[in-house]
Amino acid sequence: MKIVIDGFGGDNSPQEIVRGTALAIEKYKDLNIIITGDKQTLENEFEKYDVDKKRVEIVHTTEIVSNNESPTEAIRAKKDSSLVVALNILKENDDVCGLVSAGSTGAVLTGAFLKIGRMKGVSRPALAPMLPTKKRGRVLLIDCGANMDSKPINLCHYAIMGSAYMQKMCGIEKPRVALLNVGVEDKKGNELCHEVFPMLQKLPINFVGNMEARDFLSGDYDVVVADGFAGNVCLKASEGAIQTLMSILKSEIKTRKCSMFGALFMKKTFKAVKNLMDYESWGGSPFLGAKKILIKSHGSSFAPSILASIEQVIDIYNKKLYETIEQTILETKDICDSMIEEKVEN
Repeated sequence: MKIVIDGFGGDNSPQEIVRGTALAIEKYKDLNIIITGDKQTLENEFEKYDVDKKRVEIVHTTEIVSNNESPTEAIRAKKDSSLVVALNILKENDDVCGLVSAGSTGAVLTGAFLKIGRMKGVSRPALAPMLPTKKRGRVLLIDCGANMDSKPINLCHYAIMGSAYMQKMCGIEKPRVALLNVGVEDKKGNELCHEVFPMLQKLPINFVGNMEARDFLSGDYDVVVADGFAGNVCLKASEGAIQTLMSILKSEIKTRKCSMFGALFMKKTFKAVKNLMDYESWGGSPFLGAKKILIKSHGSSFAPSILASIEQVIDIYNKKLYETIEQTILETKDICDSMIEEKVEN
């Protein structure tokens, strides 16, 4: 198995990217890595680790795509950047099964659109992060920012891909699919929600209706479907609320001696909660619907998150998720086409 890594993508590159890659090389003996970036810098970083460097190929690049640049302009102008070169390697080599990057989200997604393309039948690929729930399960949010303005057919494809993901990757026979909305009633929401709701009901998925954002992490849903704008707001608000709550809790404990004493008895509980909510152990977000596997890691990822992202590629590839998604999309094509025709007629 061969995976390409954007060696200079992310806030903590290349040190943490290399460390995460080294952990993966040590853990998976049949894994080969191609990593892009300044060759001398990457070689110096790899010298810190006692791993089989014969399974690591460094492809020298001279440019870096930053978060402050226009994604489209950066992809087109910086042809020798670590990200663009990594995307080209993924596109041009059949034996490279996936890519991991912690770089600019906009640039990664734009590059994937322009260079990798979408699988047959998918109207729009979507970014799909996994988050923990209070019931210690997982919930998949699709889309969380790849497509700011979505059409009903896009959300139908998100629902199909998200359901297939949870079936294949998490072993959930009938994933509960919900539509992100401002209320649970059928008639709630904006024009997009009104249009797509009856369409989702007709798809061969376990659609359970609308979901309010406050129930996102409740554990009552397996897949939450949204346009990229609303999905991103939901994701960021949830992450911010968790971080704020943990910060307040920590601050309040330190203000009282009795609280600090009590916290000693709850140390294992606090650690368990922190581990449950820590994105480092969850890896990145797969770009579902693209022709090849692409994992967008968090920009501030450290080595454990990079390792987890590499493991996502391995798991997705071994379980043939993309083949399943493509097959499912083609099987539901007639249903989607008929709903679109009906909408046009009305």
